Amino acid sequence: MSTIGEVIPLSALRGAAATKARILDAAEALFMEHGFEATSLRSITATAAVNLAAVNYHFGSKEELFQAVLTRRLDPMNQARVSLLDKLEADAAAQPLACEQILTALLTPALTLARDPQRGGKNFLKLLGRAYADPAPFIRQFLSEQYAQMIARFKAAFGRALPQLPRKELSWRLHFIMGALSYTLAGTDALKLIAELNPLETDNDEILLRRLAPFLLAGLTAPLPDLSDATRGVDAEPVRAR
Repeated sequence: MSTIGEVIPLSALRGAAATKARILDAAEALFMEHGFEATSLRSITATAAVNLAAVNYHFGSKEELFQAVLTRRLDPMNQARVSLLDKLEADAAAQPLACEQILTALLTPALTLARDPQRGGKNFLKLLGRAYADPAPFIRQFLSEQYAQMIARFKAAFGRALPQLPRKELSWRLHFIMGALSYTLAGTDALKLIAELNPLETDNDEILLRRLAPFLLAGLTAPLPDLSDATRGVDAEPVRAR
């Protein structure tokens, strides 16, 4: 029996399992390159060398196929984040973790995924970046639900580490953290900047995240903003967490 997140080579799959894996691989590559709206089921079936009936049988619709593509990678990554956080909290013996430790639990599984082409690697993170920017309501709703349990665990951990932060403020800061992390790992602008400043670092995701971590930590621990002159009603919790 395979374990959660275990990668089974396509060559080892047979029959329906192999067909489903080919469809997911083809859809992942095309969605990453063209986005959800611009990718047709016909292009996916042609790339995967299957017919439309196979897509309908395994996934039902393009929307459900897109969700399956994301779930295949997101579930193991978010489970790894929670597992690492659980271990750190167990080692801390009921004492609040430092923010740096919590960020480590959040960032490390993303770095692991970025380095592992068998689990989608950088290509999947680029697709995830596209998904965050996609205006389709079903994608936004799906991502919100997909991250809900993991975000709740990290919000609780950050809440214990930063008891001075109101719940609403912590929600906003976590929203910004996930956005910055997703953009950094999925986008190409950061890689272009690194190439200009130090060409030897271009493909080093660990260096990239080490640069990001102090920035995120500073945002988390910054003094509360003065919102006294802000328009009433704008200081609500973000609608969704990434």
